[in-house]
Parts: sequence; C-alpha cells; structure tokens
Amino acid sequence: MESNLTRRSFLKAPAATAAAVAAPAILSGQSPNETLRVAFVGVGNRGSYLLQHMLRAPGAQVVAVCDIVPERAKNAADMVAAKGGSARVWEDFRRMLDEQKDIDAVVLATPDWTHKDFDIAILEVGKHLYAEKPLALNEADCKAVLSAAKSAKGIMQVGFQLRHDPKRNAAEKFIHDGGIGNVLMCHGMRHSGEGMPREIPWYRDRTKSGDIITDQGIHILDLFTWAIGAHPLRALAVGGQNLFINEPPGRTVMDGYSMLLEYAHGVYVNFSHHYYDPPRFTGDQERVFGSKGSIDLVNAVWQPREGKDQAKLDVPNDGEDSTYMALAAFVEAVRNNKTPVNNVESAYVSTIVPIMATKAIYEKRIVTWEEVAG
Repeated sequence: MESNLTRRSFLKAPAATAAAVAAPAILSGQSPNETLRVAFVGVGNRGSYLLQHMLRAPGAQVVAVCDIVPERAKNAADMVAAKGGSARVWEDFRRMLDEQKDIDAVVLATPDWTHKDFDIAILEVGKHLYAEKPLALNEADCKAVLSAAKSAKGIMQVGFQLRHDPKRNAAEKFIHDGGIGNVLMCHGMRHSGEGMPREIPWYRDRTKSGDIITDQGIHILDLFTWAIGAHPLRALAVGGQNLFINEPPGRTVMDGYSMLLEYAHGVYVNFSHHYYDPPRFTGDQERVFGSKGSIDLVNAVWQPREGKDQAKLDVPNDGEDSTYMALAAFVEAVRNNKTPVNNVESAYVSTIVPIMATKAIYEKRIVTWEEVAG
C-alpha cells in the first residue's frame, strides 16, 4: 500500500477532477451520451437527502429504491415520481440486484456497520457504486472493501462530499498547485452544541457507528489527508464522555476528543471535536499552514505568511451544495470513465486515520500506521 500512496500520486492532477491514485477497471459499454440508471439502497435520513440531489444530477435516472422500512421506500419512490420519473420499490437489495437488470449504479446509504458487506455485495455483481463513508469500522473490513473495489468492474466513489464543496475544493486545488508552499501543519475544530450527532439509536452505539471520530470527524480528517497527500505515521488522542455521561442511557459514543497526528517530515494535524460548544462560540475551522502562508478551507481565503492582505480564491460553482456536486461528479466519472477524486484508495486511508485515533483513545497509547494498516 505505501508505495502507491506517495504525495506525488495524490497530487499529480487538478483537485477538482483528478484521481488520487490509479483507476479501477471500468465497466464496458457506458457512453457519455447514455443515461446512468441508478438504484438507491437505504433511503432514510442521509439516503433521502442524497436522492433529492441525484434527482437533479444531469445524465442520471433513478430506477429503483430499496429500504427495509416500507414507508421510507414508498416515500422515496414518491420523490422520484414527483420529478417525473418512476422507481421500482424493493425491501431486499440482493433480490433487487438479482431481478432488476436495468441498474447501472447503486447509491448506498445504509448504517455504518453494514457498509463492508453491502459494498462488497454490490461490487461483486458489477455495479458502479457511490458508497457513504466510512468504508468499514475496522482495518480488516476496510482492506476487504479495498480489495473488492480494486478487482471490481465498476467505479467506486466514497461519500466524502466535502471534497466537492466548492470552497474547499478550490482551496485544496490551491494547495496542490503549490500556493501555500510545503504543507507544515493542519488545524481543525468541529465544535457543536448538540449532545448527539443524531437521535438515531445506532449512532449512539460505538460498535455500530465506529464512534464519533469515524462517523463524524472523518470528514475534516479526510480533507487534511488530501491536503498533506500521505497517511499519518502515528496518532495520539484523548477523549470520552465528559458532559453527556450515559445520556441517553446506554450511550457508548464519546461527546468530545482531541488528537494529534504525526506525518513524515514533521508535518502534523491538530484536531478537536466536541458537542458541548456554546452557541456561536467556535464552530468549525479547517486551516492548512504552509511555508508560504495559510489557507482557510471553509471560506477559501488565503493569507500569505509575509504580508497582511488576505485573498479570496476564485470559487467555481460557489454556493452549490457539496452533496449535489459529489453525486454529479460520480455520474460524470462513470459516464466518462474517470477515477473519482474520492476513490476507494484515498477513502481507505481516510477511514484508517479515525480508526487509529479511536484506538489510541480506547487503549490510552500512541498508535502507529504500521500496526493498523501494515
């Protein structure tokens, strides 16, 4: 793995359209002029939001929706019909894949703990796959998904949609083009006043969600991985339940943590994430510091190290929703045989990072990349 994940391979093409690493094999027969026929598996909270945006993506047609809760599947089919389309309704995604032959691609938005098995099942039948993050909840399962995707016929894109957020995408391109010089460190905060990410039982169970680093903090850590262009060497982290202790009863996920990630050549990441922030106090920050200056990913603002004047970057598609941009990019990637910028190999690294940090917290020690991903 390490020989394929150098800074050169991450940064060898423009951020908006480039692959971080080599492309998987491509299904034959797809043409830029053909409509991509898409099925949705899991149309609850996140899945219905993805569906909403896929319905306006050019070149795509939603032909099937699947959920184990019949009411959710019906509501999803009604969303498709409201836009002038028609989607078959299923409760069993394996039966759907076996019986409905007009499906080219699948969007998967089921709970985190199901991702490994569902991803592999979809890849094995030769469908293109947009799969929500994380790849899986442990290193062995991540490797299994990675292996399946590398040998599959279809393209796999993972739902790190912030890579497609217009401002963040423009900022990352600026970094990759050498705008801030050598990356020295990244600083991030994801501070919220919410006691829980969502009021859904499996989110509160760390065995099913991977805890809040793997389910939530992973997005900002992915952006830092992309900016640095490599995996960390070591992770040091602390965290736990400080305020919302066993609230609600049975809760096992943390309400806050802080981490340090060490990379080669002295580069490091400093990131904190908690759910007891006062209103409008800190919020989210994603900043990358370089030898020539620093950049605010959230706002696409660049500050030279020598000089006082900040500069706003040119941001194509500014204001567009990151989820829509990610889905539109997936459709384009399939129809034009392109490797997604958030492909399975970059997603593998970005999933192992929070697994390392979570392990460091639980075991109260420094965790190395080699012991987890080696």
